[in-house]
Amino acid sequence: MLKRKTNGAPRRSDAPAFVTALGETPLDRRSFLKRSGLAVGGIAALGGMAGTVRPATAQEAAAAGGEIQTIKSVCTHCSVGCTVLAEVQDGVWIGQEPAFDSPFNLGAHCAKGASVREHAHGERRLKYPMKLVGGEWQRISWEDAINEVGDQMLSIRETNGPDSVYWLGSAKHSNEQAYLFRKFAAYWGTNNVDHQARICHSTTVAGVANTWGYGAMTNSYNDIHKSKSILIIGGNPAEAHPVSLQHVLKGKEENNAPLIVCDPRFTRTAAHADEYVRMRPGSDVALVWGILWHVFENGWEDAEFIRTRVWGMDQVREEVARWHPAECERVTGVPGEQVERVARLMAENRPGTLIWCMGGTQHTTGNNNTRAYCILQLALGNMGISGGGTNIFRGHDNVQGATDVGVLSHDTPGYYGLTDGAWAHWCRVWGEDLAWLKSRFAVVKDAEGKDKPLMNENGIPVSRWIDGVLEDPANMGQPDDVKAMVFWGHAPNSQTRMTEMKTAMEKLELLVVVDPHPTIAAVLSDRTDGVYLLPASTQFETRGSVTASNRSLQWREQIMAPMFESKPDHTIMKLFADKFGFTDRLLRNIAVEGDEPVVEDITREFNRGMWTIGYTGQSPERMRLHMQNQHTFDRTTLRASGGPCDGEFYGMPWPCWGTPEMKHPGTANLYDMSIPVSQGGLTFRARFGVERDGENLLAEGVYSKDSEIQDGYPEFTYEMLVQLGWHTDLTEYERFMIGKVAGIESMQGNWEEVGEAEGMSVPSDYDARASAINWKTDLSGGIQRVAILHECAPFGNAKARCNVWTFPDPIPLHREPLYTSRRDLVADYPTYSDRFFYRLPTLYASIQSKDFSTDFPIILTSGRLVEYEGGGDETRSNPWLAELQQEMFIEINPKDAGDRGIHDGQQVWVEGPEGGKVRVKAMVTERVGAGVAFMPFHFGGFYEGADLRSKYPEGADPIVLGESTNTAQTYGYDSVTQMQETKATLCKITAA
Repeated sequence: MLKRKTNGAPRRSDAPAFVTALGETPLDRRSFLKRSGLAVGGIAALGGMAGTVRPATAQEAAAAGGEIQTIKSVCTHCSVGCTVLAEVQDGVWIGQEPAFDSPFNLGAHCAKGASVREHAHGERRLKYPMKLVGGEWQRISWEDAINEVGDQMLSIRETNGPDSVYWLGSAKHSNEQAYLFRKFAAYWGTNNVDHQARICHSTTVAGVANTWGYGAMTNSYNDIHKSKSILIIGGNPAEAHPVSLQHVLKGKEENNAPLIVCDPRFTRTAAHADEYVRMRPGSDVALVWGILWHVFENGWEDAEFIRTRVWGMDQVREEVARWHPAECERVTGVPGEQVERVARLMAENRPGTLIWCMGGTQHTTGNNNTRAYCILQLALGNMGISGGGTNIFRGHDNVQGATDVGVLSHDTPGYYGLTDGAWAHWCRVWGEDLAWLKSRFAVVKDAEGKDKPLMNENGIPVSRWIDGVLEDPANMGQPDDVKAMVFWGHAPNSQTRMTEMKTAMEKLELLVVVDPHPTIAAVLSDRTDGVYLLPASTQFETRGSVTASNRSLQWREQIMAPMFESKPDHTIMKLFADKFGFTDRLLRNIAVEGDEPVVEDITREFNRGMWTIGYTGQSPERMRLHMQNQHTFDRTTLRASGGPCDGEFYGMPWPCWGTPEMKHPGTANLYDMSIPVSQGGLTFRARFGVERDGENLLAEGVYSKDSEIQDGYPEFTYEMLVQLGWHTDLTEYERFMIGKVAGIESMQGNWEEVGEAEGMSVPSDYDARASAINWKTDLSGGIQRVAILHECAPFGNAKARCNVWTFPDPIPLHREPLYTSRRDLVADYPTYSDRFFYRLPTLYASIQSKDFSTDFPIILTSGRLVEYEGGGDETRSNPWLAELQQEMFIEINPKDAGDRGIHDGQQVWVEGPEGGKVRVKAMVTERVGAGVAFMPFHFGGFYEGADLRSKYPEGADPIVLGESTNTAQTYGYDSVTQMQETKATLCKITAA
């Protein structure tokens, strides 16, 4: 279990993923590399990559006379944020090391990180633009590609409206590229824009943000060093985030902290556990309430913490009361005595941290799960404290950042939403005319015949783009269906319902893939034309910032020039903007060098606008300074001791309040009141009002250290500063900018022209007219600065809430999955009624009302492997990783295998209740319990038994192909965010 899988997905001569490319015989390493097309010279040049941290060729190159530069970058895989040291000679990346100075990876790399050089230098990348003509791939120029694609998009926009083009962005973009992408979609005139967070952690963001204010990891990987207990539910960091495990094990070993792992599958993480809890997939809320039942029954809750900092726990008690040990065991399958043992371990070992990943989020009740996790931590008093918190491990390298900067169908950058006020704020930042921007969006009629601007309406989420194409437009909340789909850094095989996806791709008028690799989008459908592949550069061929899971921003420097004919993503956006005629507007604040927008200017633009979450203090200069001085930061607290960053937290984890000149250190642990706000302390955010049902929602008599308001308080506005007498602390410039936002006529124009040259004219009714301007919309940052000057949190000091009254389930409830094998539980724990949201009808009860469990008795769940990431196109194209895991497989319990006459290594068919099926190899193992099967989701290139290798552009096919588990996965979406259900559907398994 703890070593490389020699008994993993069986490697035998009948490997379906490899046989068409490399032959029938078993492969050793040398044969594999030779037959993968790697020349002997290539092997020699890269020889030490997989097994050592530094290839000897670097020294040999130095001896040959070329100067070797060492350039810092950040790994492009998971969200830990490991620093990569690239050795570059004459523009060629010749070697790499992990950075020992990085407080995140401390000189370590996982298999993926150790091989990222090949991602940049890989021969299987897209080399030039291509289009599909008569079923054959043809090379075309960039100019022709932009013109042809652009002409078709403009025609669709004119005929069907701007929402008929879907702009799907990426968690692989830098913050700057992701921000520009969201802005680009707004200038096109649509909210049909999204990225991978929708299908990995959207339920986390919704659940956590609606509990205490911000929807992100509260502490950090490093802070786990101080945890006295560690509970991981629905996460497998040993494979998904391997370097993070060193932080988990440090806390476990140094503090003798019990490690509790709750998972349907005995994972490599579970192998380290003191307590492994095998739960039934989809029963997270029931298990958490079962644990909390013992906490309440024994009086183990932190009563004072709840009294002063939590609202709605009494309502939780009412729901938890029904989850006595017998009922918990009936629903979860976990023995009552084990649930009590877990509760006791958490109660007796505080502070404890709770960690989750996609095992908890990808459910129709994902938002319920994440809120239940938060409530457990609130009950135990484990929030706002070092060693506690909810440590949410994000998946992709910049999925946190891309979410923060608004690549979402329901948001603008900084989580400002889609209201008129939100758009007005961003138009002020962009210098844009709001009326012009509104004119770019479609307007529909509501039920009463009134105009409803789609500018203010949620777009179609990526989880439902298929239905955006296939649904009857009469049933949709937009003028027409989706006609053109742009996959910009997204692997479609990471999504469910691939049989319908294939149909949707074939119905589209235009399909565009912008990526370093062709992805499954290039080969899944039976299209013979209307597909374009545009080669994007990797993140190693450009520069910019990236946000790790703990909210720290790091700066990647460019390692090498773009390979082949690839272009950086922001350059491609500029070329499309040229074609669409809005470049001057899109980039009015951003310089352009050639065709490339200047990255640092993009950073400064979002610094000017993202006040809500504190993306305002991390200038390019400050980020670079942190990267240059990594050695000065403490490996546990992340605070610098000495040096030019003295006192700051590594990467200035957001919120980093105010302007860069204010030098806020960042916030390592959210909601920690033991340190002043000016030093990174915080309260819970007051974003839900000040009162509910006659009860106080603000904190009761507790506050952050040195706060001049020694009680709860609402969010700061200019009016609040006036009431406190603190408005006199504002500078003239800050008052000028507040006046501009308030629309005070005598304060329009530029500060340099009006304020400094002529002196500021302040009208007599200034205070009254500026009263509503708050800490989020003040472009000067003055309200934030003054609040922090008095050691108050700009967003207020409130209670966390357990009751989210705006959600379908205000108190989290257990509801059975749509496809459940436990029909005896449906009456007690039914799903939702069918409903309409995010522009589409969404099914719940109409699916669950049908019993599929007789014909499809096995629960199917999916997850990650250590060797691959995401849809796998890039990692399965990497020879060092492809060697490690050559085949797609399904884990099946020995009892289930025996009942079906299936033996280890045999080919089997896995079929879902919606008709999709895959042909994979059986791995008979007790990792999964009886009645449960597991498949990884990184594979593609086979479809229902058919090999699609011949459909790839020549030389751009991944080394390893395999079936996608999502071909057999089914319908099902979270009730708040439309997160897809991938962890608890049904299947049947038969011998092939």
